[in-house]
Amino acid sequence: MSIVQVIEVFALVTGVAYAVLEILQRPLMWILGIATGAACAWSFATQNLYASMGLNIYYVAVSFLGLYRWHRDAVEAPEAKIHLRKLPSGVIVRSAVAMVICTAGLSLLLRFLGDSMTVLDAAVAVMSAIATLWLTKCYLEQWMLWIVVDVMSAVLCLLSGMYAMAVLYLFYVASAVYGLFHWKKLGEYINETDN
Repeated sequence: MSIVQVIEVFALVTGVAYAVLEILQRPLMWILGIATGAACAWSFATQNLYASMGLNIYYVAVSFLGLYRWHRDAVEAPEAKIHLRKLPSGVIVRSAVAMVICTAGLSLLLRFLGDSMTVLDAAVAVMSAIATLWLTKCYLEQWMLWIVVDVMSAVLCLLSGMYAMAVLYLFYVASAVYGLFHWKKLGEYINETDN
Protein backbone atom coordinates (compact mmCIF):
# COMPACT_ATOMS: atom_id res chain seq x y z
CA MET A 1 0.00 0.00 0.00
CA SER A 2 1.45 3.37 -1.03
CA ILE A 3 1.69 6.38 1.29
CA VAL A 4 -1.09 8.07 -0.74
CA GLN A 5 -3.40 5.12 -0.12
CA VAL A 6 -2.49 5.01 3.59
CA ILE A 7 -3.33 8.71 3.96
CA GLU A 8 -6.61 8.24 2.06
CA VAL A 9 -7.58 5.35 4.39
CA PHE A 10 -6.64 7.51 7.40
CA ALA A 11 -8.86 10.29 6.01
CA LEU A 12 -11.65 7.76 5.50
CA VAL A 13 -11.48 6.52 9.10
CA THR A 14 -11.21 9.96 10.71
CA GLY A 15 -13.80 11.33 8.30
CA VAL A 16 -16.34 8.69 9.33
CA ALA A 17 -15.76 9.50 13.00
CA TYR A 18 -16.08 13.22 12.17
CA ALA A 19 -19.46 12.68 10.50
CA VAL A 20 -20.82 10.67 13.42
CA LEU A 21 -19.73 13.37 15.88
CA GLU A 22 -21.21 16.06 13.61
CA ILE A 23 -24.60 14.36 13.66
CA LEU A 24 -24.43 14.14 17.46
CA GLN A 25 -23.18 17.75 17.60
CA ARG A 26 -20.13 16.92 19.69
CA PRO A 27 -17.32 19.52 19.75
CA LEU A 28 -14.69 16.75 19.43
CA MET A 29 -15.78 16.70 15.78
CA TRP A 30 -13.81 19.87 15.17
CA ILE A 31 -10.60 18.31 16.52
CA LEU A 32 -11.01 15.36 14.16
CA GLY A 33 -11.73 17.91 11.43
CA ILE A 34 -8.17 19.17 11.80
CA ALA A 35 -6.69 15.69 11.25
CA THR A 36 -9.07 14.79 8.43
CA GLY A 37 -8.60 18.14 6.70
CA ALA A 38 -4.82 17.82 6.74
CA ALA A 39 -4.95 14.28 5.33
CA CYS A 40 -7.45 15.21 2.63
CA ALA A 41 -5.46 18.32 1.65
CA TRP A 42 -2.41 16.18 1.02
CA SER A 43 -4.42 13.57 -0.93
CA PHE A 44 -6.03 16.17 -3.19
CA ALA A 45 -2.67 17.88 -3.78
CA THR A 46 -1.26 14.62 -5.15
CA GLN A 47 -4.10 14.59 -7.71
CA ASN A 48 -3.65 18.24 -8.78
CA LEU A 49 -7.07 19.13 -7.38
CA TYR A 50 -5.98 22.45 -5.94
CA ALA A 51 -9.34 23.86 -4.91
CA SER A 52 -10.16 20.73 -2.92
CA MET A 53 -6.68 20.88 -1.39
CA GLY A 54 -7.18 24.52 -0.41
CA LEU A 55 -10.65 23.74 0.89
CA ASN A 56 -9.25 21.16 3.28
CA ILE A 57 -6.65 23.64 4.52
CA TYR A 58 -9.61 25.97 5.13
CA TYR A 59 -11.34 23.14 7.05
CA VAL A 60 -8.34 22.91 9.36
CA ALA A 61 -8.50 26.65 10.08
CA VAL A 62 -12.30 26.90 10.46
CA SER A 63 -12.32 23.96 12.87
CA PHE A 64 -11.00 26.31 15.54
CA LEU A 65 -13.92 28.71 14.94
CA GLY A 66 -16.43 25.86 15.04
CA LEU A 67 -14.99 24.52 18.28
CA TYR A 68 -15.30 27.96 19.87
CA ARG A 69 -18.87 28.60 18.63
CA TRP A 70 -20.18 25.17 19.59
CA HIS A 71 -18.68 25.48 23.05
CA ARG A 72 -20.31 28.91 23.43
CA ASP A 73 -23.71 27.51 22.35
CA ALA A 74 -23.44 24.67 24.86
CA VAL A 75 -22.84 27.22 27.62
CA GLU A 76 -25.78 29.41 26.46
CA ALA A 77 -28.27 26.54 26.30
CA PRO A 78 -26.87 23.53 28.16
CA GLU A 79 -30.24 21.75 28.23
CA ALA A 80 -30.56 21.58 24.42
CA LYS A 81 -29.41 18.33 22.83
CA ILE A 82 -28.88 19.93 19.42
CA HIS A 83 -28.41 23.71 19.17
CA LEU A 84 -29.96 25.32 16.10
CA ARG A 85 -30.17 28.83 14.72
CA LYS A 86 -32.61 30.15 12.12
CA LEU A 87 -30.99 30.71 8.72
CA PRO A 88 -31.60 34.39 7.86
CA SER A 89 -32.77 35.14 4.31
CA GLY A 90 -29.89 37.60 3.91
CA VAL A 91 -27.41 34.79 4.53
CA ILE A 92 -29.10 32.69 1.85
CA VAL A 93 -28.90 35.52 -0.71
CA ARG A 94 -25.27 36.38 0.12
CA SER A 95 -24.33 32.69 -0.01
CA ALA A 96 -25.98 32.19 -3.42
CA VAL A 97 -24.25 35.24 -4.87
CA ALA A 98 -20.93 34.11 -3.41
CA MET A 99 -21.41 30.61 -4.87
CA VAL A 100 -21.88 31.93 -8.40
CA ILE A 101 -19.17 34.60 -8.35
CA CYS A 102 -16.56 32.61 -6.45
CA THR A 103 -17.10 29.43 -8.47
CA ALA A 104 -16.61 31.36 -11.73
CA GLY A 105 -13.51 33.16 -10.44
CA LEU A 106 -11.99 30.06 -8.88
CA SER A 107 -12.61 28.06 -12.08
CA LEU A 108 -10.55 30.57 -14.05
CA LEU A 109 -7.72 30.44 -11.51
CA LEU A 110 -7.75 26.66 -11.45
CA ARG A 111 -7.64 26.46 -15.23
CA PHE A 112 -4.51 28.64 -15.13
CA LEU A 113 -2.96 26.39 -12.45
CA GLY A 114 -3.63 23.22 -14.44
CA ASP A 115 -6.29 21.76 -12.16
CA SER A 116 -7.58 18.48 -13.56
CA MET A 117 -11.32 19.30 -13.15
CA THR A 118 -11.68 23.06 -12.86
CA VAL A 119 -15.42 23.71 -12.68
CA LEU A 120 -16.37 20.71 -10.53
CA ASP A 121 -13.40 21.26 -8.20
CA ALA A 122 -14.23 24.97 -7.87
CA ALA A 123 -17.94 24.39 -7.24
CA VAL A 124 -17.22 21.77 -4.58
CA ALA A 125 -14.71 24.06 -2.85
CA VAL A 126 -16.96 27.12 -2.79
CA MET A 127 -20.12 25.28 -1.74
CA SER A 128 -18.20 23.38 0.94
CA ALA A 129 -16.72 26.58 2.36
CA ILE A 130 -20.22 28.04 2.67
CA ALA A 131 -21.66 24.84 4.14
CA THR A 132 -18.88 24.76 6.74
CA LEU A 133 -19.64 28.33 7.80
CA TRP A 134 -23.32 27.40 8.06
CA LEU A 135 -22.28 24.40 10.19
CA THR A 136 -20.36 26.62 12.62
CA LYS A 137 -23.58 28.64 13.07
CA CYS A 138 -25.71 25.48 13.54
CA TYR A 139 -28.10 26.20 10.66
CA LEU A 140 -30.24 23.12 9.99
CA GLU A 141 -30.11 23.85 6.24
CA GLN A 142 -26.36 23.20 6.16
CA TRP A 143 -27.23 19.52 5.86
CA MET A 144 -29.10 20.12 2.57
CA LEU A 145 -26.10 21.90 1.14
CA TRP A 146 -23.82 19.07 2.31
CA ILE A 147 -25.95 16.47 0.53
CA VAL A 148 -25.40 18.26 -2.79
CA VAL A 149 -21.71 18.96 -2.11
CA ASP A 150 -20.96 15.40 -1.00
CA VAL A 151 -22.55 13.89 -4.11
CA MET A 152 -20.44 16.24 -6.24
CA SER A 153 -17.33 15.37 -4.20
CA ALA A 154 -17.92 11.62 -4.64
CA VAL A 155 -18.14 12.13 -8.41
CA LEU A 156 -14.95 14.23 -8.36
CA CYS A 157 -13.10 11.50 -6.45
CA LEU A 158 -14.41 8.67 -8.66
CA LEU A 159 -13.35 10.53 -11.81
CA SER A 160 -9.90 11.09 -10.25
CA GLY A 161 -9.43 7.44 -9.25
CA MET A 162 -9.51 8.30 -5.53
CA TYR A 163 -11.73 5.39 -4.55
CA ALA A 164 -11.26 5.46 -0.76
CA MET A 165 -12.09 9.17 -0.79
CA ALA A 166 -15.16 8.47 -2.96
CA VAL A 167 -16.35 5.96 -0.35
CA LEU A 168 -15.85 8.62 2.33
CA TYR A 169 -17.97 11.14 0.42
CA LEU A 170 -20.71 8.56 -0.23
CA PHE A 171 -20.74 7.94 3.51
CA TYR A 172 -20.98 11.70 4.00
CA VAL A 173 -24.06 11.79 1.73
CA ALA A 174 -25.80 9.19 3.89
CA SER A 175 -24.63 10.97 7.05
CA ALA A 176 -25.96 14.30 5.81
CA VAL A 177 -29.38 12.81 5.09
CA TYR A 178 -29.47 11.24 8.54
CA GLY A 179 -28.06 14.40 10.16
CA LEU A 180 -30.79 16.53 8.62
CA PHE A 181 -33.55 14.39 10.15
CA HIS A 182 -31.69 13.94 13.46
CA TRP A 183 -31.11 17.68 13.95
CA LYS A 184 -34.67 18.46 12.84
CA LYS A 185 -36.09 15.99 15.36
CA LEU A 186 -33.90 16.89 18.37
CA GLY A 187 -32.88 20.46 17.59
CA GLU A 188 -33.81 23.44 19.72
CA TYR A 189 -33.46 26.97 18.34
CA ILE A 190 -31.33 29.32 20.41
CA ASN A 191 -30.19 32.92 20.10
CA GLU A 192 -32.64 33.71 17.29
CA THR A 193 -31.17 37.14 16.53
CA ASP A 194 -27.59 35.92 15.93
CA ASN A 195 -26.62 36.32 12.26
